[in-house]
Amino acid sequence: MLTAPATDVALQPARASAPDLVVLYGVFGLLLFGPLAFGAVEPWSIFILEAGAALLLVLWTIRQVASGELSVSWNPLFGPMLAFAFCIGLQLVTGRTEYRYETFSAALLYCAYGILCFLVVQVLRRTAQVQALTATFSVYGFLLASFALLQGLSSTTKLYWVRTPHNGGWIYGPYVNHNHYAGLMEMLVPIPLIFSLTHSARGPRKTMAGIAAALMASTIFLSGSRGGMFAFVAQLGGLAGILAWRQKSRAVTWALAPFLVIGVGLVLWLGGNELAQRLATLHTEARTELSGGTRLDIDRDALRMFARRPISGWGLGVFPDVYPQFRSFPSNFFINEAHNDYLQLLVEMGGLGFATMLWFLWALFRNAGRKLQHWSEDTNGAVVLAAMVGVTGILVHSLVDFNLQIPANAGLFYVFCVVAAMESRFGKTRRKSVHRVNRVEGIPGSDQSGSVQREGLQEPI
Repeated sequence: MLTAPATDVALQPARASAPDLVVLYGVFGLLLFGPLAFGAVEPWSIFILEAGAALLLVLWTIRQVASGELSVSWNPLFGPMLAFAFCIGLQLVTGRTEYRYETFSAALLYCAYGILCFLVVQVLRRTAQVQALTATFSVYGFLLASFALLQGLSSTTKLYWVRTPHNGGWIYGPYVNHNHYAGLMEMLVPIPLIFSLTHSARGPRKTMAGIAAALMASTIFLSGSRGGMFAFVAQLGGLAGILAWRQKSRAVTWALAPFLVIGVGLVLWLGGNELAQRLATLHTEARTELSGGTRLDIDRDALRMFARRPISGWGLGVFPDVYPQFRSFPSNFFINEAHNDYLQLLVEMGGLGFATMLWFLWALFRNAGRKLQHWSEDTNGAVVLAAMVGVTGILVHSLVDFNLQIPANAGLFYVFCVVAAMESRFGKTRRKSVHRVNRVEGIPGSDQSGSVQREGLQEPI
């Protein structure tokens, strides 16, 4: 019996179409635009974010129609996101909102977030795309951190050295509020940091990624954001725990040492005295910012607001309109947010909206946790780890600030969440059918044409 050797079928995955590439990089272009536009908090930048998301959705739809088939990829987070949309719609339809215009405006913004998340799941499919985005975000974060550092050293009170904030603030980088700059960096730092710890990072690329991550991380501390400092320490603690749990080799764990040395050195060199003074204000009033005691007062007031409307809430986006009648202390500050994203969600969306948030987080951590095995060799695991470390920073920081009320930070947060929760699709293998021909000769009654068997071979994408 002679057996012909198995041959591999040289089939390459289909290239991404030009419209899909435009959609993909259009989505991430909008996400990178937001921080540069002061966090996308002004009407003109919000319009660009919403209109850009709508146009990209139209382009993707045209691409689907032109292809003759509608192909939609599902994500575990789409369920809670649709449930949250239903809660918002219920407020608008039933009139269970104190200010319909604000709720409708906030609903449009959340619709833009949802569109961006949907499109990323549909078009982000190739390992090469992940590599390009990793390089883009790393360079972007490094340049933004360098700019923020220079701006901070110049002691300017103007954004980009030319624009004075209308209502004051503690500017850092392109943000009026230094806490929101810290929130952005909490999401961006893990990208070059995790890349530098993977096996695919070697030589100069590994060194450059580590330096970029260290510089970006140092600006979290130099910005003076106490919530950002606490959140980033929590991120490092979580990352260290994952390394100890999942990584058998200590080489990856020790690779964190240069990052920490460079980061701490930059902080001490450029702002050691200011950082010590900032940490000393943990129990005292800080300039241009609410004290810890005032934040606790707002938290108690928010709980009283929730008790008045515990089911459907007061209406998405109406916190600054309703809060004055519940405020229990005199203040010269305009309290436009709850300074606690969880309590603000509870006030505005009630128990129903809060339950969808818990569902969202449960689905996120449940699906992301399954892909962390062998993350240093697997692109899927590395992507999930970077996204989850960044997301965790915002979740911790949201206990004392309102990063998720800033469109630039919120959009990036939600996109990172769906990327972490989606199925494995990068750097994996797929099964191709090949033919193996068993030709039996010299045996009476045998089939001289041979029998054909199909076997699956693993072909890397």
